[in-house]
Amino acid sequence: MERMIIFCMLFFCSSMALTAAPYKIVKYKQLHKTITLLQNTVKDQDVELLHTPENPVDECLFTAVACFQKGTLKLQPENSKVNSTFNQAITVLKKFTLRDSGKQCESSCESYEKKKPKEFLKSFEKLIQKVIRHTRAEGY
Repeated sequence: MERMIIFCMLFFCSSMALTAAPYKIVKYKQLHKTITLLQNTVKDQDVELLHTPENPVDECLFTAVACFQKGTLKLQPENSKVNSTFNQAITVLKKFTLRDSGKQCESSCESYEKKKPKEFLKSFEKLIQKVIRHTRAEGY
């Protein structure tokens, strides 16, 4: 009986370890949710346009994320009701880090087209999806 219980526990633990998502991917998915939440709370009218990286090559992911983080500091909440949610989301985005590939990227933040905040966040969302795919492809 004891052997059967131990076997079941080992089987359960090993199956959970195999199905658990890697930490990085979970972190990136949480970041993706934060960006989606922020899209609903950000002011999109009468605001400063933001440099928006679009479709960066893999070597430029780190630079593109840095550009988005810099841009998020210029975002404003839509109204005072969403201020708390907005501030929490901005804090999460500021703390996010992506490992630098070490390769030089030719483009700078200022070289990208300026867009409205909601378009900026949609592009940031696409970038994080690309980071998730890239991380999965690396086998993390």
